Amino acid sequence: MNTHDSVDRIWTAALLVIGDEILSGRTQDRNIAQLGIWLNQQGIRLREVRVVADDAAQIGAAVNALRAAHDYLFTTGGIGPTHDDITVDAIAAALGRDVVVHPRARQMLEDFYGTPDAVTETRLRMARVPDGAELIENRVSGAPGIRIDNIFIMAGVPAIAGQMLEALAGTLAGGAPLISRTIGAWVAESEVAELLQWVEQTSRSSQIGSYPFFREGRVGANFVIRSVDPDDIEASASALSAGLIALGVDPKPDGI
Repeated sequence: MNTHDSVDRIWTAALLVIGDEILSGRTQDRNIAQLGIWLNQQGIRLREVRVVADDAAQIGAAVNALRAAHDYLFTTGGIGPTHDDITVDAIAAALGRDVVVHPRARQMLEDFYGTPDAVTETRLRMARVPDGAELIENRVSGAPGIRIDNIFIMAGVPAIAGQMLEALAGTLAGGAPLISRTIGAWVAESEVAELLQWVEQTSRSSQIGSYPFFREGRVGANFVIRSVDPDDIEASASALSAGLIALGVDPKPDGI
């Protein structure tokens, strides 16, 4: 890959959220936002999120589709000690690999629980990995995450998943982080749609998202300009602000 390709390359990731409790509404997922923010810091774009039940066939089909479509695939949920934690088995089957007890993972559990005898057969389930996998450290519960090929298998509990992401920070290939600038205005987005389109089309790389709201009895919107190029963001922000002023609208730096 030449230097120009390295600069322009957009690295992408998907998230597969696994768990009946998410689909039933009993648990609200918080890992999407956490992972999206973390990936952006690594120069990687979260491009797709799927939610599947605790069903081996569904998990396997989603894993094979998403790992092929993106540079990285992250999964959350289903790696605990109970019978319905089937993520490791499902992913191993999808990859055509056996499930084995990772010796380092066993040692981590023994260190966490104090003695080898404390690592029961139930707890030992948390040391099982697809054959050939590496571990992702976890200081919270002792049970590690799993990395195999371009797949990162993490806990569903946000605090534990966050620790696993912290352990991965700086280890993945990525591009330039996406940065943003927000401009707000008390205006209906339909009145500035052509202006937004013109600013985006005349920029080098910026994309503009429009987020309308109704507040204080008035209609307004925040316009978020995103790019990997800070100079381009500033140019687009200036053009958008000037365009709003020309329409008789007062732009609000940093949004409303």
